[in-house]
Amino acid sequence: MFTGLIHEIAPVLAFDGKVLRLKSHYRPKIGDSIAINGVCLSVTKLHNNGFEVELGDETKKVVAVENFKDRVHMEPALRLGDRVEGHFIQGHIDCVGIIKKVVSNPSSKDFFIQLPQKYIKFVIPKGSIAIDGVSLTINEVFSDQFRVTVVPITLKKTLFNFYTIGRRVNIETDMFARYLYHLFKPEKKLTWEEVERIQGGF
Repeated sequence: MFTGLIHEIAPVLAFDGKVLRLKSHYRPKIGDSIAINGVCLSVTKLHNNGFEVELGDETKKVVAVENFKDRVHMEPALRLGDRVEGHFIQGHIDCVGIIKKVVSNPSSKDFFIQLPQKYIKFVIPKGSIAIDGVSLTINEVFSDQFRVTVVPITLKKTLFNFYTIGRRVNIETDMFARYLYHLFKPEKKLTWEEVERIQGGF
């Protein structure tokens, strides 16, 4: 589990399409979960100046692999007792979005990002979304895209300041929105026992 607050911008030392080697100040252990551009990956090898992770075939089908170059967002998994200041993120990418428009404001930037139609139902105004592993608040939702505003501190601590129109980004919608949709979608009938079980979880 992650929060969407980027721990470090990690330089990419090598990527052969499967093994990604990163330079990092953070020192993980073998087997640790690390989110790279929002993708939950396991550490497979340690080096003096960083570590390696591996991308499986299924992962490569749903993420923007072309962005594993130059520099990437890196966040270690949450530890028990850590503060949660973003939102809960699993590191399971739903789809790839495309930046369609970037608007510079006096102290921020607006990004308009297009999604495959079937994922728009999980995008809720003022809800949360993870873009390349960064926790952001959704400002507006349209028929096939949404708008987020990235403030100066986030522009400084992430790579968003370098994102341009046409870039593909990893999208993870809010897991609570997905769970609620699955529970209450029109074609599914809930029993009173299921309703009571859901209530008991809060």
